[in-house]
Amino acid sequence: MPNFEHPEYPEATLLHLESMVPCRESQVSSLLSIFGERQHFSFPSIFIYGHTSCGKTYVMQTLLETLELPHVFVNCVECFTSRLLLEEILTQLQSLSSEKKHGSHVPCDTFNDFVRLFKQEIITQDLQNQTVYIVLDKAEQLREMEANVLPGFLRLQEMTDRNVTVIFLSEIVWELFRPNTGCLEPFTLYFSDYSIGNLQKILSHYHPPEYSADFYAAYINILLGVFYTVCRDLKELRHLAALNFTKYCEPVVRGEANERDTRRLWKNIESHLKKAMQTVYLREISSSQWERIQKDDGEPGHLKGLSAHAHVELPYYSKFLLIAAYLASYNPARTDKRFFLKHHGKIKKTNFLKKHEKTSNHLLGPKPFPLDRLLAILYSIVDNKVAPTANIFSQITSLVTLQLLTLVGHDDQLDGPKYKCTVSLDFIRAIAR
Repeated sequence: MPNFEHPEYPEATLLHLESMVPCRESQVSSLLSIFGERQHFSFPSIFIYGHTSCGKTYVMQTLLETLELPHVFVNCVECFTSRLLLEEILTQLQSLSSEKKHGSHVPCDTFNDFVRLFKQEIITQDLQNQTVYIVLDKAEQLREMEANVLPGFLRLQEMTDRNVTVIFLSEIVWELFRPNTGCLEPFTLYFSDYSIGNLQKILSHYHPPEYSADFYAAYINILLGVFYTVCRDLKELRHLAALNFTKYCEPVVRGEANERDTRRLWKNIESHLKKAMQTVYLREISSSQWERIQKDDGEPGHLKGLSAHAHVELPYYSKFLLIAAYLASYNPARTDKRFFLKHHGKIKKTNFLKKHEKTSNHLLGPKPFPLDRLLAILYSIVDNKVAPTANIFSQITSLVTLQLLTLVGHDDQLDGPKYKCTVSLDFIRAIAR
C-alpha cells in the first residue's frame, strides 16, 4: 500500500511517485491534498520555501509530470525581465497540447496583455475543466521586477476567472516578499533540510548495479562522516560520491580486500577524501582531472588549475599586507614587540602560559586585529619605507573583496575597523616565497 492516498490517481501511479521522492512524503501528501482532483479549484497561489538543494524543484517537477497535470515550469533567473517571463509562460502553455511540441513566440508587453492572452490559450488548449499549474522557480527574482508582477501572479486566478494555481519556489521566507501595499496571501509550505539519515537513504538509492547495495551504503556512510559537517548540499554530495567511488573500490578490484573489509577500504580512501575536502563547492578542476590525480596518486596542487587561490597574482604591497594580516591574526598582540622590533630591550623569560594559549593558535582559528596593528606590522616587515597612502588602504579593501581578509563588525564603528585573515598557512607560505 502506498503512503499516498488519492481517489483521482491509481495505486500504481502513487507507488511510483513514492519511490521517486524519498524523504519528502509529508510535503507531497500536503500538496496532493491541496491540489485535489483535476476539475477542483485549488489555492490561487502556493509559496514553497526552503534552503538550496532540499528538493523543492525536483519534487514539484516529479509530482506534476508523474500525475500528468498540465503545468508550465519557468526559471526566473533565465527569464530576468517581466516581458521574458510572461512570454515564456504563454509559449509553454501553447505546447501543452499533444499536436505542438514547441509553442510559437507570443509577444506580450504588459500584465494586462498577459491576462487576456492567458484566457485565450486556456480555451484554445481546452483546459477549462482542469487546474493549470504555473511554477515559478527562483521566485525571489520577482522582487526585482515591476511592482505589479508579484501581486498579479498572486491574484491570477481571480483576474482570469480560470482554474489556475501559481506556485512560487524560493530560498527565502514569504515575509521578505510581502509588498508594503499588501497583497493576497499565498498558502505557504516549508521544505526542511535533509537530515544525515535522509541523505544516507537518498544517496544509497543510486548505487551502481555491479556492486551490492550494502557495499555502496557503507561507502556513503564514510563519505557523509567526512563531508556532512562542511557540506549538506545533496547535489554536491552526489557529485563527490560519484567522483571518489572508483578510488574506494580499488582494493576490491585488485583482490586485496572484500566488500566487507571496511577498515582497509577506509584506509585506502582517507587521504583522497581529505584532498577532495579542500575543493568542496569550488569546482576548480574537472572530474576527469580529479580522476587522473587519483590514478597517478599525486598531490592536487601539482596539477595546473586545481587551486586558483594557490596561483593568485597580487600587487607587491598586497602580498606584504596579507602576510602582515596573517601574523596579526595568529600571534598575540603582546608578542609584537619581541617579533618586530630590532631593539626591544630585555624581555623576561617565563615558562608560564595562559590556559587558552596552551592550544595551538592554528587550531583556535584567526583572531580579529585593528587596522593600526596591521599597518605597524607591515612597516616592520617591508624593507623600504612605506607611506600610509590611499593606495595602501585601497589594497586592503581589495583583499576584503577577494575574501582573503574579512571585515569584522560594522563599517561605522568609532574605534576603527577590525579584520581577520581567512587564508591558510600553505597559502601564506606560497606568497612569502
